[in-house]
Amino acid sequence: MSEKTGEPQEKRILILCVDRDCDLGTKASIKTPLLGRKANLDAAVSLALHDPEEADANAMFEAVSLRDRLLKEKNPEETFEVATICGTELGGVGADRKLVSELGVLLEKFSADEVILVTDGYSDEAILPLIESRVPVSSIRRIVVKHSESIEETAALFSRYMKMLVQEPKYSRIALGLPGLLILIWSILAILNVGVDYYAIAIVLVVGSFMLVKGFGVDRSAKSIYQWVKEYSPPPLPVQISHYATIAGVLCIGISVYSGYITAAGSVNPFPTDTGSFLSSLPVLFGYFLKGSLDLVIVGLSAILIGRSVPLYFNHDARILRNAALIVSMLWSRMIFDGAADVLISPSLGYANLIFYIIVGILVAIASVLVMLIVHRSAKSFFQQPKEKVDEFGEEEKEEKPS
Repeated sequence: MSEKTGEPQEKRILILCVDRDCDLGTKASIKTPLLGRKANLDAAVSLALHDPEEADANAMFEAVSLRDRLLKEKNPEETFEVATICGTELGGVGADRKLVSELGVLLEKFSADEVILVTDGYSDEAILPLIESRVPVSSIRRIVVKHSESIEETAALFSRYMKMLVQEPKYSRIALGLPGLLILIWSILAILNVGVDYYAIAIVLVVGSFMLVKGFGVDRSAKSIYQWVKEYSPPPLPVQISHYATIAGVLCIGISVYSGYITAAGSVNPFPTDTGSFLSSLPVLFGYFLKGSLDLVIVGLSAILIGRSVPLYFNHDARILRNAALIVSMLWSRMIFDGAADVLISPSLGYANLIFYIIVGILVAIASVLVMLIVHRSAKSFFQQPKEKVDEFGEEEKEEKPS
């Protein structure tokens, strides 16, 4: 009832048909939204002619038929109209947005107080909350033509998993790749006229290999290695030289141990087998071990230090001077260890040479440090200044005072 005139207020009812997958557009090339009996009836006829089994055409016929029945039964204060809106063939969010947009256009042309929703299945009812947020839904009319809701849901779920098995590699390798390989092996063996036993062996080999690869993650490791090789970027040349020199130095040290063992083993004949004889011969054996391994050890350590000095040089790092002093001292230490080996092998020779080598080695170490200190002072501009006030040689940096 109208509050001002006391007359019954007109109720506008929209009979809405929803085509969420846009069969009208894709099959009959009809643009939506459609408003009015004639427009909806013509569109339904056109869609039925293009696809007689299409459920959306039957839903539109039902919407028109429902409008006609309600008009015969209507109360004086009720007005009915029929309309159709469509989504997109891809479905999802895009379809819902298009449906809401077309519903807004319809409500501008026909301001409905309530909606009677006509659908052809469960998928179109997904838009029900969107419609109810804009206009009340008083009734839902579902048209079942080719299938029921449960069959449609099962078919949709089945098709989704079938698509997943075919298109996604992680599933298709197992669902299609492994059976395909077994069928291929069977066909090859059939062509070669080989017995069934060989096919059983082939199945065991293929399935066993597949389980082994998957179980231990061989495929993931191979993929990681391939990705690393593909994306590998070699380090700068100084770093490469340092790595190669370190590897060469370690190899030299490893070989020196074997060389020292061979020299020591061949120095004593026969080689002592009991504990007492072995302990008495141990100084001699160790002396020959030093003789046989000393040169390669010095070469290996020098290679490692030189390799590490290359990046320091390119980085203008003052620590290269420390490495140089260490290399010089280590080269002379070869004489010290050689003298110690002579003493261990033949103590009667005395310690004079060993003491001389030690004294000269100390002097060489001091001289090398002094030379490197002079070089550091003379080439100070070449080296980068550390952030701290104390440099590599312990000298305090004096801040220049402005004159």
